[in-house]
Amino acid sequence: MKSVRALVASLLLSSAFVSVASAADARTKPDKPEKISHGAEVAITDYLVAGKTVIFDFTSEYCPPCRAIAPKLDALHAAREDVVVVKVDINRPEHKGIDWKSPVAQQYKMQSIPYFKVYGPDGKLMADGKEASALVSGMLE
Repeated sequence: MKSVRALVASLLLSSAFVSVASAADARTKPDKPEKISHGAEVAITDYLVAGKTVIFDFTSEYCPPCRAIAPKLDALHAAREDVVVVKVDINRPEHKGIDWKSPVAQQYKMQSIPYFKVYGPDGKLMADGKEASALVSGMLE
């Protein structure tokens, strides 16, 4: 009886993994960086692309350093087939200025931007915060 339960549990876990992997496999690299959230909560892992390094750039149009790095990130996305850039806009559409109180800024506990999270080709978080900034800076050089 225990072996039957173990088999059923194993099959259920396998099918759950396959459906998650299939969803990630279904996403492909867009031609240019996607801009997501617009202040709303978001599950950034829904935007992973299997086999690619994905850089999540938490940004606001009201942030001068964010605007300065944006063209470099766009160029990185275009130049490297193995890298995907996803821009997470922390601003709600009606808010003027950096929207620190937006749901997505609260969700990810934003205190400064630009802020990066980098996921590896395996879908696992590689770097976050200062470590991710250093990794992204190295990619931009």
